[in-house]
Amino acid sequence: MKFFSKKLFLEIDNSSLIVFRIFFGFLLTAETWGAILTGWVKNNFITPKVFFPFIGFEWLHPLPGDGMYYYFIVMGILGLMVMVGYYYRISLFFFTLLWTSQYLMQKTAYNNHYYFLILICSLMLFLPANAYYSLDSKKNKRLRSYTMPQWCSVLLVFQVAILYFYATLAKIYPDWLDGTFTRLLYSDKTDFPIIGKYFTKKWFYLPVAYLGILFDGLVIPLLLWKKTRTFALLANLIFHLSNSFILQVGIFPYLALSFVIFVYPPLTIKKIFFRKRPWVSNENYSSYKPRYFYYLFGVYFLIQLFLPLRHYFIKGDVFWTEEGHRLSWRMMLRQKSGNTHYKVIDKSTKETIPFNLYDLLTDKQVYKANCYPDYIWQTAQYIKHEFYKKGIIVDIYADSFISVNGHPFHRFIDPDVNLAEADWNYFFHNNWILLYNNYRE
Repeated sequence: MKFFSKKLFLEIDNSSLIVFRIFFGFLLTAETWGAILTGWVKNNFITPKVFFPFIGFEWLHPLPGDGMYYYFIVMGILGLMVMVGYYYRISLFFFTLLWTSQYLMQKTAYNNHYYFLILICSLMLFLPANAYYSLDSKKNKRLRSYTMPQWCSVLLVFQVAILYFYATLAKIYPDWLDGTFTRLLYSDKTDFPIIGKYFTKKWFYLPVAYLGILFDGLVIPLLLWKKTRTFALLANLIFHLSNSFILQVGIFPYLALSFVIFVYPPLTIKKIFFRKRPWVSNENYSSYKPRYFYYLFGVYFLIQLFLPLRHYFIKGDVFWTEEGHRLSWRMMLRQKSGNTHYKVIDKSTKETIPFNLYDLLTDKQVYKANCYPDYIWQTAQYIKHEFYKKGIIVDIYADSFISVNGHPFHRFIDPDVNLAEADWNYFFHNNWILLYNNYRE
C-alpha cells in the first residue's frame, strides 16, 4: 500500500493533462452550442409545456422564453474559457453547476454521456490542468508547472475503466447475446451509405454484439499494456468513429477517444504536442499530499462502484422495471414500446373525465409516458395538478402494456392503483409496477 501511495504522488510530465484540458474544453463548447444549432435546446426546454425532471429535483425549472438559449450560450463560453485555461477552476465550476442543473431539470433526452460529463468535470476541478499553456499560467508565473502527480492520470483512467467494466457487465443478457438488440439498433440505420444494407443480416449484427462485449471488457487492459497499445488504439478509433457516424451519439465517442492520451508515456505526448518544452524526468515525488485525496476520492469511487450494482438489490428485472437503470452505464441496451391509457375519474362524482395527453405533452414525452414507470407516475401527477387548477380532485389509473426489444406485450402498471395518491420509492421497488418471471415470453 505504501509503494502504491508513493507511485501515485510521483511527479510526471503534465503534457497529457494539458492537451486533454484543451480538447475537453472544446468538446464542452461543441456540446452546448451544438445543442442549440441542432434544435435540442428548443425541443427539450423551449417547446414543452411541462418538464420531466429527475424525481426530487422538481424545484429546478428552465428559464422562461428564450432564456435557455442564453443559458447554453453561456455554457459554451465557459467551455472556451476552460479550453484556453482562463480562470480555469472558476469557469469549470460554473460550467459543471449549469450542466448538472440542466441535466437534472429534464430527463426526456437522457443520455449516459451527459452524466459522464458531470463526473469528468467534477474530477477536473481538482486537477492542475491550467498549469501550462494557459492564460492563467501566463498571467501567474507561480502557477506554471511542467509536472503533475501521477494520480491525476490514474483518476481519469480509473473513471473510464469503471464505465467500460459496467457497460460490459450490462451486455451479458439474453437479448444482447442472441443479437436481438443489435438487430433492432441497426435496423433503423439501413440507409447508411454502402454498408447499411447489411445491417439486418445476422452475420453482421451478431458479431457486432460480441465485438461490443469484447471491446468494452478489454479496451482498458489492452491500452495499458505496451505490447497491445497500438492494436487497442486502432480498435478505439474504429469502434468510436463508427458509433459516431452510424449511430450519431454526440460527443461521447470523441470524449472517450481523448482519454487514450493518458495511457501513453508522458515523453511521447510531450514530443507530439510540446516539442520545445523542457523534459522532466520521473524521479521526484510530490511532498504535498492533500488530506482530501484518500477521503474524498475514496468515497467518490466507492459510490461509482456501487451505483451500477444497485439494481441487483431491487426486486424485478431492471430491463423491465427500469429501477436502477440510470447512472449505471447501461448504455444502448434495450428498446421499449408501449401504450398507456390514463383513466381520470372525478373523485366527487365518480365520472370518467376525458383527457388527451397530447394537450399537455410533446410527442417524445408521450412516448416516455407510455413506456417508463417514473414518467408514468410523473404524468399522473401532472394530470392531477391540471385538474386541481380547475378545482377538480381526481383519481388516476393507468392501463399500461409495454414490450421490451420486440417481445410480447405485458401489462406493466397495476390498473387498480390510484397513481394520484401513490408514492414514488427512490431506493426500492414500486409495488404498482407489475413483475414477470420472464417478460420475453
